[in-house]
Amino acid sequence: MTAAAGYATQIPEERWQAAKTYEQYIASITVNQAKFADNLAKTSVPDELAERLRARSAQAGGPRRLLVIGEDWCPDVYRGLPVAARIAAAAGWELRVLERDQHMDVMDVFKNGEFLSIPVYVFLTEDNRPLATWIERPKLANDQMREALGPVFGPSGQRQLMEKLGREPTEEEKAAARAEAQARYDAFQATSPYWAGWRDATIREVVELLGA
Repeated sequence: MTAAAGYATQIPEERWQAAKTYEQYIASITVNQAKFADNLAKTSVPDELAERLRARSAQAGGPRRLLVIGEDWCPDVYRGLPVAARIAAAAGWELRVLERDQHMDVMDVFKNGEFLSIPVYVFLTEDNRPLATWIERPKLANDQMREALGPVFGPSGQRQLMEKLGREPTEEEKAAARAEAQARYDAFQATSPYWAGWRDATIREVVELLGA
């Protein structure tokens, strides 16, 4: 999902400096470190798109900083934040990270309507004036979600299990089905061309969003 607008809010420099670098954020999280690392390792910005981002940044009032709001438990974040790190490095931007739930005053400014969807990319000028936001996931992911994830989760819900077993599932059977679904989801994230395509689509959407 993307949104572009001019915002009246200017992020104070001290707030920016207090936010975490990517490395500081990764060192501080308690879950999914391996998934952040895997997505970072598998993400690269094509040279042609990197050149377009740098050219846009060189323009007067262009983007020079990227603030990302997220939480470590969210799949869209542990896919999308490493992509943001690669984009920032390719463009020559500084990047900082804020945890959503600890910084709701910032999230409230940049959220998508009533929703608290994450990650939120906030593209900033050198003096912290917001130029645009990109939120949650690329359109391609929304379009492909049903076909991509239907086979992954399969009969993991109670209703599906009842249909499969022909009876009420036990708590142990429900727990086992959830664990199996999570294992399939982990494998999907690590190997699926859908998941990889969503990383690539994020980069392309950001380039188009910024008019690069």
